[in-house]
Amino acid sequence: MLLHHRFIEVAKQYGKKIAIHDQSTGKALTYRQTLIASLILTQVCRKLPRGNIGVMIPTSLGCILSKIAILMSGRVPVMINYSTGAEQNARFAQRKCAFQTIITSKTLLTRIDCQHVPGMVYLEEIMAGVSWLDKLRAASIAVLPTALIKLFVKNGDENDHVVLLFTSGSELEPKTVPLTHRNISANIEACAERFLFTDRDILLSTLPYFHVFGMTVNLWLPLFFGATIVCYANPLEYKKICEIAKNEKTTVMVGTPSFYWGYLRKSEEGDFASARIAICGADKCPDALREAFLTKHGVTLLEGYGATECSPVISVNSMEENRPGSVGKPVKGLEVRIENYETGEECAPGQDGRILVKGASVTRGYFNDFEQTSLRMRHGWYDTGDMGNIDADGYLWHVGRLKRFIKIGGEMISLVRIENALEKLLPEDTECCVVEVPDAMKGAKIVAVVTAPIEEKAIMKQLAAHLPPIAIPKIFLVREKMPKTGNGKIDFRALTEIARQELQR
Repeated sequence: MLLHHRFIEVAKQYGKKIAIHDQSTGKALTYRQTLIASLILTQVCRKLPRGNIGVMIPTSLGCILSKIAILMSGRVPVMINYSTGAEQNARFAQRKCAFQTIITSKTLLTRIDCQHVPGMVYLEEIMAGVSWLDKLRAASIAVLPTALIKLFVKNGDENDHVVLLFTSGSELEPKTVPLTHRNISANIEACAERFLFTDRDILLSTLPYFHVFGMTVNLWLPLFFGATIVCYANPLEYKKICEIAKNEKTTVMVGTPSFYWGYLRKSEEGDFASARIAICGADKCPDALREAFLTKHGVTLLEGYGATECSPVISVNSMEENRPGSVGKPVKGLEVRIENYETGEECAPGQDGRILVKGASVTRGYFNDFEQTSLRMRHGWYDTGDMGNIDADGYLWHVGRLKRFIKIGGEMISLVRIENALEKLLPEDTECCVVEVPDAMKGAKIVAVVTAPIEEKAIMKQLAAHLPPIAIPKIFLVREKMPKTGNGKIDFRALTEIARQELQR
């Protein structure tokens, strides 16, 4: 199924219903108005230089319309991360994916202090240039039967690309992931079966659309079912988002642990009373966060697990089947295999190994990157690069990136396990991250980075009750804030470099 064709079907069915309410601008469009606006922008996109079209716009009405219009015009949107190094990311995307045009916003560039990059066109100027004739033409098409409207937009195949995304680059240079209409549709349908999404749902959309978690769950999923998107551009304005959730009576929210901590601190009781589903992903959900959110709001944070390459959801807990600490059971249509990282044999229940995934929502390979594709795609299986196990009841337990294991004295040490033990001993609201830095004598040393001063000797003594001596950090660094990627995950690559430089002083 082509996603922009599905949108047309839904828009015709739910014409007068609010499709998108942009809380940053106060604008709200019905499904019929969204269809007309998308058709107007489609004509603009057809006049732009050939090739794919970059999108560097915050979570907003403008971003949603641009994505739909680009697909309708027969192009593919390339989503660009504007939260860290926007200019560098824009140039990298142009070079990597061989395109010229980037739709962005003057307001955004001013706010993030980003210079103009050749090829950028501005949404403000595009909208100012729309004539009454353009509006009349789009409105005339929008009143036609669904089948006729589809003749005015790009047709194609479900295996055509629907988006080009970039991995977070928290450990290596970002890879370019092409996802197809089939990939995302399959993931939406699998998630819908688990959570019974309907047209009555109101989704709180705050995650950036350049991240697959936000794009699939906060954008395409509600449009797929005729639900309402309530979006806000800045996910870090926690107090404002809590107010939006309360006032708009949102029923579905998704976020990362970093964002949920922000909501927890800035919210009042009752702010999330309407939430029937709250999904936490992209990073491990701490027990303290899960318990505090339940105590304050009566809302259960359901932890899930995914990857850009899987569109993204691989597994997720539900209200009916929830095992806190696990990342839930694999969604329908995906096979998960746990493979011994040395022998390649399938692991027994409860035994840790590499997590491999196969199914309709998994990408076929990286864009123009045969080397990475051959390393990660093997015999139809995608190697996530993560370690975990599946218990006897079918729940998946994620124990960390393989890159977040280190070998010391012949023993595999999980940095995530150290973090889990450490976070239970730290003061409230204190973040921690454990990284590996080179050591001339031992090959590697473990460094714990925390966001508040601690009693190091006391902490080390307490850790001895939970960890083997070889896994206890002997070095603690204090930083006011952790470096984060655009979706709120800790940037391990940047933090490791910071720790390395600190220790060289």
